[in-house]
Amino acid sequence: MGQFIFIPIIFFSLIILISAFFIVKQQTAAIIERFGKYQIIRHSGLQMKIPLVDRIAGKLSLKIQQLDVIIETKTLDDVFVRLKVSVQYKVIRDKVYEAFYKLDYPHDQITSYVFDVVRAEVPKMKLDDVFVRKDDIAIAVKSELNDAMITYGYDIIKTLVTDIDPDAQVKEAMNRINASEREKIAAQFEGDAARILIVEKAKAEAESKRLQGQGIADQRREIARGLEESVEVLNKVGINSQEASALIVVTQHYDTLQAIGGETNSNLILLPNSPQAGSNMLNDMVASFTASNQIGEAMKNASKKKED
Repeated sequence: MGQFIFIPIIFFSLIILISAFFIVKQQTAAIIERFGKYQIIRHSGLQMKIPLVDRIAGKLSLKIQQLDVIIETKTLDDVFVRLKVSVQYKVIRDKVYEAFYKLDYPHDQITSYVFDVVRAEVPKMKLDDVFVRKDDIAIAVKSELNDAMITYGYDIIKTLVTDIDPDAQVKEAMNRINASEREKIAAQFEGDAARILIVEKAKAEAESKRLQGQGIADQRREIARGLEESVEVLNKVGINSQEASALIVVTQHYDTLQAIGGETNSNLILLPNSPQAGSNMLNDMVASFTASNQIGEAMKNASKKKED
């Protein structure tokens, strides 16, 4: 009978003895209380407490944690926008006591500070500035949180503005503005390209005209040189310059008629074109040359008399 009494006692003693040992995981802190009063903090590994006297009041993770906070606020240009702020934080190893006993709901506390800072900073900015200066907002949130949460044993590692979402109508308007701006730039480039094309075409035409004029000038110079040589040859056989010039013109006239006659599909009509046209042209040119020489001699004589 006595043996049966000792068995429950031994079993109960083993349970108490086993309950005296406990394991704390890596990057975790366990808070031990004795009769409801804080006693000690135990870190990772196999730990021991007094059974029935000490108890594990709670455990805190020392890992970096992230809290995503979504805030809706208004910008300086009266645009409602939703921001997503991600806060990365952790419990300071040396301040586990403060983190466990001074603050019941750290998420709520952090969220309140994020709301307060964002709703103080964003209304000072226009919508475009919110996108450009999102890092400034994140820095302001981190600075405010660090000052407030360090007292409660929390260290703010980093804050990030991970999303900026304006109203759907505002986003559509921004897209239209962006598209219009790009179309404007494209039109400017097209206009510049067209202007360059026109300028280069005008330069090419000017160069072509210049070269064409130079060619005509060279052609006329060679014609004049040929006519001069022809007159010199005719002078050597007793034909004076006037008669030689008239003969050359008449020769060119008949050469032109011959060239026109050689074209089977030509619609050109040369007037006058009678058989007497050549002789009349020759007589008229000789008479005009003679008259011009006489007028020139008379003008020379008159100028000499004035000088005397």
